[in-house]
Amino acid sequence: MAAQALMIVGTTSHAGKSLLTAVLCRWLAQHGCRVTPFKGQNMALNAYVTSEGGEIGYAQAVQAWAAGVEPEVAMNPILLKPQGNMTSQVILNGHSAGVTEAANYYRDYFDRGWQAITTALRELQERFDWIVCEGAGSPAEVNLKHRDLTNMRVAKYLKAPTILVADIDRGGVFAHIVGTLMLLDPDERALIRGVVINKFRGQRSLLESGLKWLEETTGVPVLGVIPWLNLHHPAEDSLDLLDPRPQRAADLQITVVRLPRIANFTDVDPLLAEPTVSLRFCSPSDPLGNPDAVIVPGTKTTIADLQVLRETGMAQQLQEYAAQGGTILGICGGWQLLGETIADPEGLEGCQGVHAGLGLMPLQTHLTPKKITQQRQTRSLVFPSDTPIHGYEIHHGQSTYTATVGDWQMLFETPELGCVNTARTLWGTYLHGLFENGSWRRHWLNQLRSRRQLPPLPTAIPDYATERDRQLDRLTDAVMAHLNLEPVCKLC
Repeated sequence: MAAQALMIVGTTSHAGKSLLTAVLCRWLAQHGCRVTPFKGQNMALNAYVTSEGGEIGYAQAVQAWAAGVEPEVAMNPILLKPQGNMTSQVILNGHSAGVTEAANYYRDYFDRGWQAITTALRELQERFDWIVCEGAGSPAEVNLKHRDLTNMRVAKYLKAPTILVADIDRGGVFAHIVGTLMLLDPDERALIRGVVINKFRGQRSLLESGLKWLEETTGVPVLGVIPWLNLHHPAEDSLDLLDPRPQRAADLQITVVRLPRIANFTDVDPLLAEPTVSLRFCSPSDPLGNPDAVIVPGTKTTIADLQVLRETGMAQQLQEYAAQGGTILGICGGWQLLGETIADPEGLEGCQGVHAGLGLMPLQTHLTPKKITQQRQTRSLVFPSDTPIHGYEIHHGQSTYTATVGDWQMLFETPELGCVNTARTLWGTYLHGLFENGSWRRHWLNQLRSRRQLPPLPTAIPDYATERDRQLDRLTDAVMAHLNLEPVCKLC
């Protein structure tokens, strides 16, 4: 029997589609169903590498973990990675298929993209009981609907009952819902089986008259109102960084530089689960301050973001902070821009030539067309020595060291994955997911704590995957307590 399907669409971006998809995957899995997430086309700079070396959106990886299955390319056959100047890198079936301008994307990739989507869906239908599909943006963009690969085209293909999610926190929720329903074609509108209102902060009784009006006006039941939850869920894209993050009193203050094309900032999620750490995202135009450590994360356009750091003065702030003995960790593109030079002989980032880095790491990077996407298993050569380390690489650059002895040490037994100075203040790595290694993360935090003469934290802890599972359970319990899915689906 073909898998049953659910589709989750939103009135806007950031409405809560990714979260609800993960929750429904978890809920179905808890009830013994074989379930998989699916997003036909995703536009995001947070990515994950599957065990086969294919690249997918990080949100789909989280949803797969919620479902209790391994992430795979079929769950997200198209990933678009914006890189500025109205262009995006196209990841098709897990691998780079080129760079395209927005105006040409659908001309060049629509047919190939739809074929990839339907092929992936047929494959998943053979192996799972349920497919929980996530849309993108809004399904009612009238200028784009004829070429929308992600929303109601997929719902119609699967004949999937569809849930419409709306974000009440941003205001205008009733107009968003009614307007979206009005703009859908009749056959699309017929698939909308329920509405979920997300991020509600107020008193529920004051909302009841509006909910009653909505149901009477549209004929669509309200499946639930999800309150504002102070529970972390990995972000899909940088729009999530615009939400104010509560600053908590903590032993350590760590600042993350919010690069213009920041990528894979989910690398710092494990630090959000550390109660002794307060994490702050800092714009390049903001004062860096004097935190206990600075993380320069990944970026899709290393050279362009490096130029922004120079123009805003953040480059000088980082150099001065390092000169004063501050701790800096660069990850992937962040490591590249901390190095001595970045060469782009073919203009892959639109900036042909050799560009001077910040000169903080003994590293020279050469950007090449061949993209490295692979999972990695290695061992730590620093605290604690010989500890197993896992993570993944996503980058174009090939980097070489200009100094390998004296003041510098390799981080891992796989030398090209990173280095650190002997003072243990300047760190660089190509390894995404490094902080998910629980013991390594705690040792890294403890060397920051020792500078403040704080007692060390226990290091014999599980990896972050264990905490992520707990978070998904808590999130599922919290959301499902406010939902009634009876009008939409019956369990397998």
